[in-house]
Amino acid sequence: MAKLNVNPTRMEMTRLKKQLKTAIRGHKLLKDKLDELMKQFLDIVKENKRLREEAEKALDSAYKNFIIARAVLSQEFLGEALMMPKQSVAVDVSVKNIMSVNVPVFDFKTEDNQSDIYPYGLAFTSGELDSAMESFSDAMQPLLRLAESEKTAQLLAQEIEKTRRRVNALENVMIPNYEETIKYISMKLEENDRASTTRLMKVKDMIAKKAIEERRQKDKVLQQA
Repeated sequence: MAKLNVNPTRMEMTRLKKQLKTAIRGHKLLKDKLDELMKQFLDIVKENKRLREEAEKALDSAYKNFIIARAVLSQEFLGEALMMPKQSVAVDVSVKNIMSVNVPVFDFKTEDNQSDIYPYGLAFTSGELDSAMESFSDAMQPLLRLAESEKTAQLLAQEIEKTRRRVNALENVMIPNYEETIKYISMKLEENDRASTTRLMKVKDMIAKKAIEERRQKDKVLQQA
């Protein structure tokens, strides 16, 4: 804790008390925000794990079937079969707000012939290639959701770190400094009050002694007359 460099006056103490009250209220709000951010972050991490497992499972199946298809079909034939895709993919990106953090939302859409994912005729290709195409198609949605989830987790992690630094600064630096300074000013004011009281008492004693001395002098003059 460190005392702030301020003048020990009542006006300064009143100002610091207001700032301390604001800092305590801000600390509570930030602490509540941090707790909610952590809750949202943990939920997203769980969803992230589920999506990753789903995407990895689909991709693993797709790559296995594709390797088998490459072994069955010639490279030239495989290249011609996949040269002209029938579907195209569009991704619309928007944002949503989570605890003052703008996170992305990906909207996945297929265009053209949405019912047919095969860019080739089925008569001259292997079933493994068909399975690979289906698995790749099945992996698109979880991959997109995974990308959205990971970016959201990254942005929330950054906001959590920033909020935690602000909470720690208020809790360990600003609030203790305000409290220490207010305590110091209060002690100085009490000390000044005691000093003022002592001076007033001395002045009263001096006035009283002077009054007694003047009365004695007056009584002495009356006696001599």
